[in-house]
Amino acid sequence: MAELTAEAVVDRWVPRTPRLSPDGRWVAFVSTPVGWAGRHPVSGLWIGPADGSEPAAEFAPSAAEDREPRWSPDSAWVYFLSDRADRGTAQLYRAGREGGAPEQLTDWSPGIRGFELMPDGGSVVFIAPEEKEAAADPRVRVVRPGGDSVPANADTAAANTTAATAADTAATAAVPGGAAALVPPSRPTWDTLTRPGRLWLLDPRTRTVRPLGDFGSRHVVEAAPRPDGATLAVLTWAVADREPGLFEPGLHLLDLATGARRELGVPALEASSLTWWRDESGWRLAYLGLTPPGLIGGRAIFDADGHRNLTAGMSVCPIELTYSGDGPPLALFAEGLDTTVRQLGAIGTPLTRYRGSLQFLAAGGGAIAVVASTAAEPETVHTGPPGGPLVRLGELPLSGIRWGAQERLSYQAEDGLELDGLLILPPGRTRGDGPFPLVTLVHGGPHDRYADRFHLGWYPSGRWLAAAGFAVFLPNARGGLGHGHAFALSVAGAVGGAEFTDVLTGIDLLVEAGIADEDRLGIGGWSHGGFVAAWAVAHSDRFKAALVGAGVIDWPLLAATGEHTRFEAALGGRDNSPITYVDRIATPVLVLHGEDDTNVPLSQAQLLHHALGDRAHEFVVYPRENHSIRERGHQLDVLHRTRAWFSQLLA
Repeated sequence: MAELTAEAVVDRWVPRTPRLSPDGRWVAFVSTPVGWAGRHPVSGLWIGPADGSEPAAEFAPSAAEDREPRWSPDSAWVYFLSDRADRGTAQLYRAGREGGAPEQLTDWSPGIRGFELMPDGGSVVFIAPEEKEAAADPRVRVVRPGGDSVPANADTAAANTTAATAADTAATAAVPGGAAALVPPSRPTWDTLTRPGRLWLLDPRTRTVRPLGDFGSRHVVEAAPRPDGATLAVLTWAVADREPGLFEPGLHLLDLATGARRELGVPALEASSLTWWRDESGWRLAYLGLTPPGLIGGRAIFDADGHRNLTAGMSVCPIELTYSGDGPPLALFAEGLDTTVRQLGAIGTPLTRYRGSLQFLAAGGGAIAVVASTAAEPETVHTGPPGGPLVRLGELPLSGIRWGAQERLSYQAEDGLELDGLLILPPGRTRGDGPFPLVTLVHGGPHDRYADRFHLGWYPSGRWLAAAGFAVFLPNARGGLGHGHAFALSVAGAVGGAEFTDVLTGIDLLVEAGIADEDRLGIGGWSHGGFVAAWAVAHSDRFKAALVGAGVIDWPLLAATGEHTRFEAALGGRDNSPITYVDRIATPVLVLHGEDDTNVPLSQAQLLHHALGDRAHEFVVYPRENHSIRERGHQLDVLHRTRAWFSQLLA
């Protein structure tokens, strides 16, 4: 049997976004390597029979990023986005199912952000910025009170200065006694540095493009044609910037014959996956969004008519929603360590339960396609009827490598809350061979989970560390995905509290069972998992080694500088921040971070690094990287460095 190498991890190709042809006979999907060999990602399109009778073959290959396949209504053409003409700028292409040179349908200078085929197959709706619209000058940002804003670009610098002075004057008003007071502005209008998305209609036969609908200055995020082709559901933000665009969403219906627009009110925050279906009452529209009323607690499925929560009170969590083609939409639900397929209208009863993880749900021709993974099988495309069974397409990757056993864990927290998780043992070893050095890896989010799938990735994943002789504990503490809204909501404003106790309880059980060696415990994680690792070593001396990957060290600082400002503020404050207790840390800490991280900025890692001073730690910054490490060489370094760190300190 072959041994697992870092190169095997980062060079393997992983499938995503399968799409079934309308006749149900074919499936197209994207496959991409884990690591980027160059500046831009590379991915390929593959097509094969949906029944798995023949292996899938690469479709229209190129050394570029091909993504988002869509089938024409007659199942004869595949439309997709690709940056093969200009790396980093996606255009729309199509090619016949039988192959041949792809036909480039757009040459839109800013690039295409998304598209949908109209049901009649005669036109395409796409989302892209104006071709000639000038981007705002990042040196100038003017916000005026009263909801007025001044255009910010290099040509209006003088006007901006005058306007800013006028705004300051307008904000001062007389009060009784002759004094002056600063009047708080009403909701200001932001000048966005990101070019807003607009809606366009393309005729592929003539290549003519015309604007579709008038949404003013609003940023188009998503569009979904109704299956009869008469109406388009459109999701918009106030501006393209996440802050505050996400917090001022709009949902609209556009009549494609008249151009008339009807407002459907304000949808739930994080609205996405607009999905149509028809019942005895007529056409209906559903979408995914945050469970009200707070920002923490995961997502729900909503009916756009009144924005009613269709999954209220459920102890499971919707994660994907898709058009079924026949009947109500289909949805994936995270249920503990497993995943189920359910249908709106009969949402309480699963059509099928899959032991592990399902992602990228698509439907067509009476069947579904997903990317599936179990404890013993890496990600592969599966197809079959919605009620199962699902058939794997193609051979399993990474064959011939020896893997350790993966076990499902179920236990109770100190307060009696039911918890679950996973244990991965070293290859060829059993529980009776313990105790082992144990590394606990905490997932991110915190609204994420460890499903009972194959855990192998560029980060210090369970399979990677188990192959080096460690037992690996993957806990699903409260706050995560798969146990309903209340379970996820419980960490709001309280991260690091009972959440961390849940992790310790699981470790204690593994020590008591003789699986984990109390004197050789390590802990680590990425993003929120990095936060928990930093919190752990600031509140316990049990751990002999820690990994903080892109971790949160100061919640108020993150709320002021990160991408998810209000979400971070809702999770924790100064009392929940590891920096507040950093003087207690005696455990050696490996700190890894991307230089250009916009989610958890590098300032978080720098803060920890400087606070640790001359205490044992390593601080590594990966240039050009955002929150996830993408470049192949950097991923190899993460894998080798983390394994060496735990091996040295837990020997």
